[in-house]
Amino acid sequence: MFIEAVECPDTEFSDRRFLLQSDETLRAILATSAVYALINPMKGTSEADAVATQADERKRTLTSVSQAASTLRSSFQAVRFGQLQVDTLNPVADEISDRIDASPDLFLKVTRLKTKDEGTYVHSLSVSALMMRLARSIGYGDEKARELGVAGLLHDVGKLMVPDAILNKKGRLEEDEKRVVRNHPEVGYHLLKDQESMSELILDVCRHHHEMLDGSGYPHGLKAEQISQEIRLSTVCDVFEALTSTRPYKRPWSNRDALNWMFDRGHLFDKKLVIRLGSIFS
Repeated sequence: MFIEAVECPDTEFSDRRFLLQSDETLRAILATSAVYALINPMKGTSEADAVATQADERKRTLTSVSQAASTLRSSFQAVRFGQLQVDTLNPVADEISDRIDASPDLFLKVTRLKTKDEGTYVHSLSVSALMMRLARSIGYGDEKARELGVAGLLHDVGKLMVPDAILNKKGRLEEDEKRVVRNHPEVGYHLLKDQESMSELILDVCRHHHEMLDGSGYPHGLKAEQISQEIRLSTVCDVFEALTSTRPYKRPWSNRDALNWMFDRGHLFDKKLVIRLGSIFS
């Protein structure tokens, strides 16, 4: 039931307007001097159903992210040995697409629970889901959106060759360490190029997702007219996910702060895509 108020002093029971969900809370109410409790019969069932639905969705999302991260870890290792069957990632893309469609905010909250060892994999899952959701919002069909989703899953595969000591370093990177990190798109591109049935779009996203509109990105310093909409989309999603995630060297930003920061840097990011990405979240 939904309790609007318990008619007793706040010092005895301070909660107001809440869904009664446990015997413990009921006993706490009964232990007060209250003679009456105001119950809202119109909200009880719907609120309870909403809470139960949210709990179920969270459980499904946690399970999906955990399983997808495990599959992606195996896929990265298959890339290392030239054995990746890229079609095996389609179900992963479909599943995380369903989860972000069901609840974008919840999906991102769940992916924020990643451990240090899962960092690269869950980051890639989140980027993939964002890319698919953003792609569909600007008119891409399901097949193209899924291909972008697989590209998002594989965009950071080059980090396989970056030592964990660098990826997880808490302090500022040295110049030689920066060069190693900045080389991961090129390394990833060459790893993927050796796999069977790898599309040009997936290769392009892997190689160019760190390019910026003003030419200040890497590895090739491409400028606006040289950067396709698909690459711009991947960059916006990748940077947004990085800004809003906890990293060894920083605390997470709020969605709003990350979006505002990116929008204010139209020389780096496509503003229209930043705005559309922001419309995904409540």
